[in-house]
Amino acid sequence: MNLSRLILATVAISVFSTIIGMITCGGVFNWVYSIEPANIWKPMDSAPSALYFTGLFIVNAIFVMIYALINKALPGQNKLIKGLAYGLGVWAVGTLPGMLSTYSFMNVSDVVIVYWLIWGLFAVPLKGLITAAICKN
Repeated sequence: MNLSRLILATVAISVFSTIIGMITCGGVFNWVYSIEPANIWKPMDSAPSALYFTGLFIVNAIFVMIYALINKALPGQNKLIKGLAYGLGVWAVGTLPGMLSTYSFMNVSDVVIVYWLIWGLFAVPLKGLITAAICKN
């Protein structure tokens, strides 16, 4: 796999994650964070820190590298379907167990958990699609 494509895919899905997060979590659906208990959230009176964006880049680089390692084994007739399948699989093994644990062990509104499940079901497969579109099989 071409290193420049891996880096480009990582940058692209990091930008995508930031933009979709700003539009959804920070904008249209930010009302879910006012549902009690609301005192668990840190105040968002400024942009996320550089540490957040560094962590986001690292997590997305891992996402892209794993796609590059397993893409030939993914189901689908073309790379875009493979990317969607990869994103859906990551959502199924990452978001679902994480939300089960959140529901079971944390004091977070059920509405927030459902929102995160739906948000992830939308965003993570799209990250897979973007990754597949940039990375060559």
